[in-house]
Amino acid sequence: MNVRESTIVINWADEAEWLCAAVADDAAWYASVARELARPSDRLAVDIGCGGAGMAVALGAALPPAAFVVGVDGDGDVLDAARRRIVEAGVDDGHIRLLRADLDTDLAVLPVVARGADIIWASSSIHHLADQQAAIDALAALLAPGGRLALAEGGLPARHLPWDVGVGEPGLEVRLAAAEDRWFARMRASVPGSVPMPYGWLTALRRAGLVDVTTKTFPLERPVPLCEADLRSVLLSLRHRVDRAHADGELRPADKAAWDRLLDPGDDAWLGRRDDVYSLSARSVHIGHRAAV
Repeated sequence: MNVRESTIVINWADEAEWLCAAVADDAAWYASVARELARPSDRLAVDIGCGGAGMAVALGAALPPAAFVVGVDGDGDVLDAARRRIVEAGVDDGHIRLLRADLDTDLAVLPVVARGADIIWASSSIHHLADQQAAIDALAALLAPGGRLALAEGGLPARHLPWDVGVGEPGLEVRLAAAEDRWFARMRASVPGSVPMPYGWLTALRRAGLVDVTTKTFPLERPVPLCEADLRSVLLSLRHRVDRAHADGELRPADKAAWDRLLDPGDDAWLGRRDDVYSLSARSVHIGHRAAV
């Protein structure tokens, strides 16, 4: 299929609660990254495309008490879920502000709240924008001298299953990842005014005028055999991924049937009965600094 033959429309309202659930699972990772990014002199951090407010909460905890965190997202339902997450986390939300802004059309409003930021964080949000380089340029220009722009993009996709699970054709999880890759290509092609960026994130940060550009990749692994909570999280994630790939027409019928058996607690093949389900992935964070005066 030509990737331009169909349009991807993401319903963020449907994704809102899922984003918050994912944030709860990743709280320790957010906290670890926030501690590495934060400095005692920081006074302002901005989370671009804040989703379930995972990093906003983590930055609020890692930064000095006088600092402020601004979370920006373009969907009201996502921001409502983020507010609930902030309350559930027991954070003093007086230091965390949420702003609704469409990152493709409202970048001009960001200077009002983000100019002079010490940290700008964007996790899996820039790749949804039409002109990724222009967005990175705009964000880099908002940094205070010595400020850091951190983009969480890419890494290694999550893996959970043996190559042959005894249901369907072997390589089931590999084909799910391939379906998601095709979805991503269609998503990028269907963004109105999409501009190719045929180079990596480090190059994009350098082109934005940032220095000391580097990437740090964080391996994420849960102890095996998985505890009940981790197993439940893996199964929920697989269900979400399979349903989305199927709804987007990227999953072949035989694979969908196999996944339905594996994710059905009433089926003898249910993954929850196995002791060989694992959780392994890696996430990359690309960081550039604005030169200090």
